[in-house]
Amino acid sequence: MPVMAYDLTDRIAFVTGAASGIGRASAVLLAEAGATVHCADRDEVGLRETVSAIARAGGAAHPHPLDVSDRGSVEAAVEAAASDSGRLDILAAVAGIMHSSPVLETRDEDLDRVLAVNFKGVLYACQAVARSMIATGTAGSIVTMASGAVDTGGPGLLCYGVTKAAVFQLTKTLATEVGPHGIRVNAVAPGWIRTPMTERHNNSEAQAHTAALMSRMSPLGRVGAPEEIAHAVLHLASDAAAFTTGQILRPNGGVAMPW
Repeated sequence: MPVMAYDLTDRIAFVTGAASGIGRASAVLLAEAGATVHCADRDEVGLRETVSAIARAGGAAHPHPLDVSDRGSVEAAVEAAASDSGRLDILAAVAGIMHSSPVLETRDEDLDRVLAVNFKGVLYACQAVARSMIATGTAGSIVTMASGAVDTGGPGLLCYGVTKAAVFQLTKTLATEVGPHGIRVNAVAPGWIRTPMTERHNNSEAQAHTAALMSRMSPLGRVGAPEEIAHAVLHLASDAAAFTTGQILRPNGGVAMPW
């Protein structure tokens, strides 16, 4: 596939979770590929840092402070981005949170909070961007962020895993519904990645233990970096994946190998 298939010059992208981790890496890489990137996150400081990093590298980016669990805020930001740039070609719905609790100790508020961000937040972004793409006749690409936790399971992963499994189903269902409009929908399901989210979720001892465990489980003998997941997002967003929809791309170091 020619390198030009990854050229996003004149494309317009909307990225949630852009203030840090995989979201920031994805926003930066999409901008490096030529896209104008609308960056959304509730962390306004991190959001400004991402936009500044893109600008320093010669790219174009716009900040949209918002909470993805607020449907109205998501819809307003998507409408503003589409109005400002004329259309939206790409969505990378990356925003997410982690929570760990045994099944027998999981509370309603635990599940509700994770569902609000990890599933509803992705749903709201997908709905708003897909409607915008259909309205402008744009044959765009939607990339959701699932997780390798769906393939591997593990203690304490009920809330997180359930929401990411829901993202799997959303991705496949939406792909069938918007495909006739020329819109592709795919998911990335990373393995264990070193990000601020995983660092906040675990103390230093737990981080080291988990990283060592995941490294042993991977045929590559290591955990991943946000930039490696961003390249998966770029692939699915670009013309290199023009005949790919309804699929789950698993950059997980070989920790899980589903057929």
